[in-house]
Amino acid sequence: MTNYPQVMTQWISVFLEAQAAELDAATNTQLAYARDLQGFADWLQDHGLHFATATRDDVEGYLVDCAAEGLAKSTRARRLSAIKQLYRFAFEEGWRTENPAIQIKGPGRAQRLPKTLDVAEVARLLDAARTSSKNSVRNTCLMELLYATGMRVTELVSLPVSAARGDPRMLLVCGKGGKERLVPLSPPARSALTAYLVARDAAEEARQQDGAAASRFLFPSRGKAGHLTRHRFFGLIKEFAIAGGVNPDKVTPHTLRHAFATHLLAGGADLRSIQTMLGHADVATTDIYTHVLDERLKELVLEHHPLAKSAKT
Repeated sequence: MTNYPQVMTQWISVFLEAQAAELDAATNTQLAYARDLQGFADWLQDHGLHFATATRDDVEGYLVDCAAEGLAKSTRARRLSAIKQLYRFAFEEGWRTENPAIQIKGPGRAQRLPKTLDVAEVARLLDAARTSSKNSVRNTCLMELLYATGMRVTELVSLPVSAARGDPRMLLVCGKGGKERLVPLSPPARSALTAYLVARDAAEEARQQDGAAASRFLFPSRGKAGHLTRHRFFGLIKEFAIAGGVNPDKVTPHTLRHAFATHLLAGGADLRSIQTMLGHADVATTDIYTHVLDERLKELVLEHHPLAKSAKT
């Protein structure tokens, strides 16, 4: 007989690990997700249900009960957000064939848009990587690849070196759930990759002469994982932000992924193409970037339109 509480706890655990990896989620955020999802799991268990079997009606029934308990709108919105994130992850991992929460609207709280960076801020980050005092060739390659492809940080740091051989125009990326996708490389990313491979191969040859085994990773490391870790890269990108004069609080590997998508959309790319490059299972996930762009356009109008300026004076 299936132990539903144990299986649901496992779902939450794997989801939280993925959140920490992809978004470098703060401890407080992780704890809030854990509490909210455990509350939903307990409610499902009381109703003889499971994460894998819950329907849209079940999720809405849970939210109705939360309202009946007198929970604040902000609390209910946060709980729904956690449930949506869990089911988005479950859908992408193949645990569910659909997302039962995707069309449920929250209790009136304004949608929070993902943080992103403008083109000038990205340029300063890239310049900081190029001029870094140590491993500048590797750092340039990391940043150029991230911005050119919109890869998740775990996908980037674990790239096999075989994917980068032969001056490729496209990279084969293995994403969530083992799903593969091709992402195009920009000329600057290709140049950075070519330069880095020369330095990497020379360093690898020296290591092998000292008795070390050959690494299969593009960004090898002596650590347990065998490649540069996501946590080390998170630290690096913060260093580039400080060196480049960009607020480090708004810079993570994931904000570069957001910037990639938002800048592509602003340049005229269609949502379906961006969805494919990001590896989103559902185009509804990608659609958030249209809202980011709308907000940016509003800001530009308010800042630069002559009538908007005259209204301020």
